[in-house]
Amino acid sequence: QVQLVESGGGLVQAGGSLRLSCAASGSIFSINHMGWYRRAPGKQRELVAVISSGGSTNYTDSVKGRFTISRHGAKNTVYLQMNSLKPEDTAVYYCNSRAETVVAGIWSGPYDYWGQGTQVTVSS
Repeated sequence: QVQLVESGGGLVQAGGSLRLSCAASGSIFSINHMGWYRRAPGKQRELVAVISSGGSTNYTDSVKGRFTISRHGAKNTVYLQMNSLKPEDTAVYYCNSRAETVVAGIWSGPYDYWGQGTQVTVSS
């Protein structure tokens, strides 16, 4: 099992910045990629940004140039630096990780794991 713990959400005015963090723990053998998704009220969940184990990144078009995803591999932690925030960025942000685990010598995965979500609210 893998546990993802997010932090860093909150309320900010438009144009402001927030930094989200997500730490993965548990019986981790390896992490393939880590990323952030969000779900705004009345909308489907969407991918915001993802970073591979090799450091390759991908962003949804609406956040390119404003958000930066980074990863501390040794700590199994992923960050999302969000600058120039807009009201339309308001959503619950979820951390995602695709990981392989090993427990008592038994390997499994990779499977997707999710954090509990952290609210980001951007006021106009």
